Amino acid sequence: MEFVLLCVFLPLVTVAWDGQSDYYYPQYNYGDNDEWVNVYRQGFNFQCPHGQVIVAVRSTFSKEEGFDRLWNYACMPTPQSLGEPTECWWEEINRAGTEWYQTCSNNGLVAGFQSQYFPSVLDREWQFYCCRYSRRCSYSCWLTTEYPGHYGEDVDMMLYAYDHYIRGATTTFSAVDRDRQWKFIVCRMTDFNCQFENA
Repeated sequence: MEFVLLCVFLPLVTVAWDGQSDYYYPQYNYGDNDEWVNVYRQGFNFQCPHGQVIVAVRSTFSKEEGFDRLWNYACMPTPQSLGEPTECWWEEINRAGTEWYQTCSNNGLVAGFQSQYFPSVLDREWQFYCCRYSRRCSYSCWLTTEYPGHYGEDVDMMLYAYDHYIRGATTTFSAVDRDRQWKFIVCRMTDFNCQFENA
């Protein structure tokens, strides 16, 4: 009898488990040969392909190279429930050498980064490339832990949950270490169209 019950319920458990497998991102693809998107002390512009958003950030620091970092990003397609992006734009520039906090306006999701290095302050200015999906609104937002955990360390930040999205970041700058720590603003998005504009 127990064997018969096992034969009946095992396929149901397998189907239920398979339905959960899409909840987590597969292995991140940082592009060809895991190359960095920049070289030290140079500007860069990185944009995800149309319909994709940033889901992982990697970085390594070098004092010898002007207290600068190499960066790399991974993108993933957004689910069909969000639809196609209706508009994309560059947010305001965040100045080098200062602390800042910024989210994508108009319910946008981060789909790229642009940065320029300034040797006078040994730091970078930043811009987010944001994309809006229909009239979907963010909710249940939170800040990640600090990346890196300590100034000068490597960064390896990944979003493990499929339905969480980066909407911005807050950063602190150390005038002593000449490095930044980042906390990313991560949100969920409604699965229905909002009836209001939400900054």
